[in-house]
Amino acid sequence: MRARSVVIVLFEGVQSLDVTGPLEVFAGAGKACGQPGTYRVTTASPGGAPVRCHSGLRLLPDADLAQAGPVHTLLVPGGQGTAHPDPALVARIRELAGRAERVVSVCTGAFLLAEAGLLAGRRATTHWAHCDALARRFPDVEVDPDPIHVRDGHVATSAGVTAGIDLALALVEEDLGRDTALLVARHLVVFLRRPGNQAQFSTQLAAQVAARQPLREVQRWIAEHPEADLSVEALAGRSALSPRHFARTFAAEVGVTPGRYVDGVRLEAARRRLEDTADGVEEIARSCGYGTPEAMRRAFVRALAAPPAEYRRRFRPEPTGGH
Repeated sequence: MRARSVVIVLFEGVQSLDVTGPLEVFAGAGKACGQPGTYRVTTASPGGAPVRCHSGLRLLPDADLAQAGPVHTLLVPGGQGTAHPDPALVARIRELAGRAERVVSVCTGAFLLAEAGLLAGRRATTHWAHCDALARRFPDVEVDPDPIHVRDGHVATSAGVTAGIDLALALVEEDLGRDTALLVARHLVVFLRRPGNQAQFSTQLAAQVAARQPLREVQRWIAEHPEADLSVEALAGRSALSPRHFARTFAAEVGVTPGRYVDGVRLEAARRRLEDTADGVEEIARSCGYGTPEAMRRAFVRALAAPPAEYRRRFRPEPTGGH
């Protein structure tokens, strides 16, 4: 099997996990399939000089970026160093990308790809906190703030930090098959693999915490009782407000309507049950407030583009009986 050359770009202010997470995936993939030379991973910086991550960690690269050889996969991490990149670094990324079979960014590494003109006309993502800035700065990029990673042709971009591991696992699965990627994921004690279109963060993180104590209590109740009657009328009663006043106040303070918030909490609860338990889909649907497996299936397909059984398959080596 021909070794696939993976070049990871290093620069001052790089995010260390953006580098080491994918590196561990590629390094472990060869061992997992019994062929240690499957990937040849090289870290390279301008001039081959050591770089300091924005956490303070110093990394010693393998090579000078100017002399990086043939590239199968070019991986560009993020970090504070992407805010004002050296034009020479951007130019070298553009040059290497022109020869690479795959170009990958992690987190704000998408800004370097965009600066190099590699995302023009493409769909891409980055860390949720920087999606608006990416869209404003590069209006020719179709920025999608929701998925943990996006593939558009030979260019793939991922969300923040640990999402780079998910993207690397997806690439290993593409290259070497699901079994190998699963072995790597087990070794790293991560899931194989979060679907690329899975949301970057949970409903509770995405939404705001209400300012009023009664509404905060309602948010807590929803999270702890997804199977309960969570209609506007029932929730309004818990907050001692009229349904109309409750719905208006909740939307103003939380940022989404009560119905959308409940939908998100139930989806997240069901997703976690599928990941963490062997319970059947019917039981999960009932315990998460869907009522029927079909209602849960529609919610998963609408939000994640995958039915519950397919979603679970991503996280388990064998089906567990869900439908």
